[in-house]
Amino acid sequence: MTRAHRVGGLSRRHFALALPSALLTSACAAPHRGTGRPGDPIVLTLLSHYASGTLKEALQGPVDEWNATHERVKVRTTAVEFTDLLTTFMVRQAAGQGADILHPYCLWNGQLVQAGVLRPAPQEPAEEITRGYGAAAVASSSVGGKVYGYPTEVQTYALYYNKRLLHEAGIGGPPRTWRELEETACRTARRDRYGNTLVQGFGLSTYDDSTTVGQTLALLSAAGGTFVSADGRHTAIDSPAGRAVLDLEHRLIAKGASDPGVNVYQAFPSGQVAMVVSAGWWTASLKGLMGRDYREVGVAPLPVPELDDERATLSTGFMLGVNTASEHPREAWEFLRWLNSEKVPVKSAGKDATATRMSSLQVSVGSLTGRADDMRTLLGQGGDPNLRPFLDALAYAVPEPNMPGAQQAKSLLRKNIEALWTGRQSVDEALRTTRRQVDQEVSRSW
Repeated sequence: MTRAHRVGGLSRRHFALALPSALLTSACAAPHRGTGRPGDPIVLTLLSHYASGTLKEALQGPVDEWNATHERVKVRTTAVEFTDLLTTFMVRQAAGQGADILHPYCLWNGQLVQAGVLRPAPQEPAEEITRGYGAAAVASSSVGGKVYGYPTEVQTYALYYNKRLLHEAGIGGPPRTWRELEETACRTARRDRYGNTLVQGFGLSTYDDSTTVGQTLALLSAAGGTFVSADGRHTAIDSPAGRAVLDLEHRLIAKGASDPGVNVYQAFPSGQVAMVVSAGWWTASLKGLMGRDYREVGVAPLPVPELDDERATLSTGFMLGVNTASEHPREAWEFLRWLNSEKVPVKSAGKDATATRMSSLQVSVGSLTGRADDMRTLLGQGGDPNLRPFLDALAYAVPEPNMPGAQQAKSLLRKNIEALWTGRQSVDEALRTTRRQVDQEVSRSW
């Protein structure tokens, strides 16, 4: 969900020159904007990562509705795979062919604002966004105190667990504290006589950002820590909270309760992982993969270091904003208001129930938005109970930092976490190296 190519630190001109000609050709094809003849409709282009399957279909539904009911302004969607999304934004912008409406991962917002790609929201949409969404979603869609778009997909992190594996180990429910987490992980872990992992008690995995950095930053939030300082210019992970997180992960590996070489996306659905921290989008995937066995899956709030500690977890997400290069920003913001703010009847949620089109879209693919009122309406009857902890977490989640250089800072953190997990660094070395490397990167990015 959160992997991307780095483009920070390069000017737009030099970045474009460094790319293969095939990518430039495919990414820079001029979007259709109508003939320009008087009376022709304006055609807005929307570029997202909803490139295939249910996501593509879910977005196309409201776009088709808009186009059928609006004569003057039409919307045309285009999409690339997530791994190419940031690259495509930057390449098209450098070539003067940026889409009118962009759907970036909020981690990139500082970089996109610095590069002059994103347009600040006008006063009315900005005020509506601030009122209508949770604090973490608003912060993710903002840079330097200015709102730049409507939050769409919002992901919070919680604890997935296998009810059967916990029951077989004589454990009555999910852990609430880190001590209980460690004890549960050790009791549920199993290896064969050759030392091969049969069941990970707690899933640590080097598979991608979500299973490495996302999980670690969620635990860091639960411990009251942060990855970077409030001004975004320094790392803050070399702290008592950061040390506590890395110590916990190191102990789990040393005790044999975790095996970072295991791909949790495959192992958890197969009943080979007892617990793992991940984001809410995974529920829909697990339901499809596991079939009837999905009933063994439970979700609980992220454990905290001590029982009386305040809850906290990580929030990540996407937003829809308007390109600075768009020739029709007023029309683009009007479409986004219609999609993200206008409430429409929701038949499946009961009489007189309403929600925004975007919230209905996200729930239809097993995700959430930052509109807690919409989520309570849409999940109120017959919804998956495993989504509830993610919904509750909207009230206390901490947004992923999105300063300039955030993507590279995240990549550097991942490398050092993996070095710790694989025994190439100690906790002290991982904290020290992360601080030095990330401080260097974020200071260069401003």
